[in-house]
Amino acid sequence: MDLAMASPSSSGSGEKEVSPPKGPITHVIFDFDGTLIGTQPFYTLVQERILSRFGQPYDRSIEAKLMGKKPTESARIFVEETGLAGLLTPQDFLDERNAMLTELFPSCQLLPGVKRLVGHLHANGIPMCVATGTHKHNFEVLTQNHGETFAMMHHVVTGDDPEVKKRKPAPDVFLIALKRFEGNVDPSKVLVFEDAPSGVAAAKNAGVYAVCQKII
Repeated sequence: MDLAMASPSSSGSGEKEVSPPKGPITHVIFDFDGTLIGTQPFYTLVQERILSRFGQPYDRSIEAKLMGKKPTESARIFVEETGLAGLLTPQDFLDERNAMLTELFPSCQLLPGVKRLVGHLHANGIPMCVATGTHKHNFEVLTQNHGETFAMMHHVVTGDDPEVKKRKPAPDVFLIALKRFEGNVDPSKVLVFEDAPSGVAAAKNAGVYAVCQKII
């Protein structure tokens, strides 16, 4: 796992300028998919199976085009880019993919080092939470075999939370996560763990610093 601190300087894309944390970190916020747990191999497997049913090859470069998109938008892109238009509607693709993923998700494993890191932070009294675009149902399915780790989280904010109006890179999910910690939390002493540029941008827009991790 390669970790890199997000640049504190403004990118010129409307993001806030965020200074590095000064003093000890008091709270930690984790993204979920790609940070604590990894579902991409399941998406790859399922999408390969769907395409093979129509005799179509699978090109993994499509995955970058789907990342961070709403399910309906990613389904439209997938169907159009892979030659399934006219053979399968975006909604039919979503329904089939979701049914297959629901069977696979319970076997999803924590990413390397996650259990140790979360346990270390918990043992040292650092409040933690999860702030994710993943919807509540999928979150519960994915974490059902990892209750010990996720029980250490103070709270979880999912993508279908009524207070989350806009997806990352909007700061909504992180602002709500900050608000739900107990007491007054100083954003300058909060650290976010992310795996995607849109998540890092969301953290910066919420006024907190981020670590962007890459699995290598």
